[in-house]
Amino acid sequence: MDRSPILLRCDANPTVGWEPFYQCLTYAAALQRRRRPAYFMGQIGPFPLLSQIVRGGNDYLTAGHTIGTAEDCDETIREIRRLNAGAVIVNAPGVQEEYLRELSSTGTTVVVIDSEARVRFPNRLVINPLVGKPLTSYKWESGTQLLLGRKYAIVRSVFRRQRALRSGDPQGTHRGIIALGEDDFAGESLVRAQEILAASRVDKLTVLVRSHHEQLDELRTLAEKNKGRLEVLTEPSEIGTRLPRAHFAVTCGDGLSLEMACVGVPQLIITQNARHVPNAKKMDEDGAATYLGTHDQVTTSAVRDAVNYLLDDQLERIGMSRCARMMVDGKGPDRLVNGLEILIHEPAEMDGLRLVA
Repeated sequence: MDRSPILLRCDANPTVGWEPFYQCLTYAAALQRRRRPAYFMGQIGPFPLLSQIVRGGNDYLTAGHTIGTAEDCDETIREIRRLNAGAVIVNAPGVQEEYLRELSSTGTTVVVIDSEARVRFPNRLVINPLVGKPLTSYKWESGTQLLLGRKYAIVRSVFRRQRALRSGDPQGTHRGIIALGEDDFAGESLVRAQEILAASRVDKLTVLVRSHHEQLDELRTLAEKNKGRLEVLTEPSEIGTRLPRAHFAVTCGDGLSLEMACVGVPQLIITQNARHVPNAKKMDEDGAATYLGTHDQVTTSAVRDAVNYLLDDQLERIGMSRCARMMVDGKGPDRLVNGLEILIHEPAEMDGLRLVA
């Protein structure tokens, strides 16, 4: 069987954010189950993030240019030919059509992870791991396939494992989680933690941020002042034991919101990025979460009222949890790998559009 490597092209730094990088890490872990070697190519920082690539059994190639530029396109094409890559996965918000067309000219299967639908896609596969954008928002050329919707949500294994353990509304003291994504450029984690701690109804609050979060020290200082009520975690694997016992979570409408939905945790969503707004609204429409608005519009009183309402209404939490679990089943990464394998092993010439949605 063909085991040609997969090249994942993404950047991760304080300028562009880290969400694409962590999505690619989860995708690469699914590829490992098919024994497909994966190469990460990009400008990735801070330096400790490289250990996560190597720890997963992948290789890293340093990119000399920012993703999407003409120089980067030439460099990526050289690496595709050198590795004889079976496919290249591009995950970069704002990537242009010309860039994708040049990569596709190599004959390699080009996959784009995109949730904005701003360009006409000339490549063979487009993936939207969020649920907000409908098919009518996309433009594509003949031969392009699209994987859209809740079936293709990128869910990490730590969340899939906890799905079976959370069978109903937890009992005991009121517990909450703040998980505002991989970036949190607005520094909302600290602000919302202070607001929720002021609501005495919450007995235990867990804040999930990355080790490179700019306000990590301030959060840890706040946790020291609120020992027993507040804890700060920096790795998703550490949150596993908290998920089955959480009564609610505050998220930002990104892929982490869908991972929480897979477990069945009721959510309050406060968005920070425009591309997450459609996802948040869709989750609200389907009853899986309550969308409070953008971070600059949601007031302190609105957060406290929403938290207290959820804690008071057990039936609302049960209904929200049920709708969330029905929305996301956690098998998205395996479906994405299956779709990629099918494209790699079929002829490049396609008579017409075949759509999987």
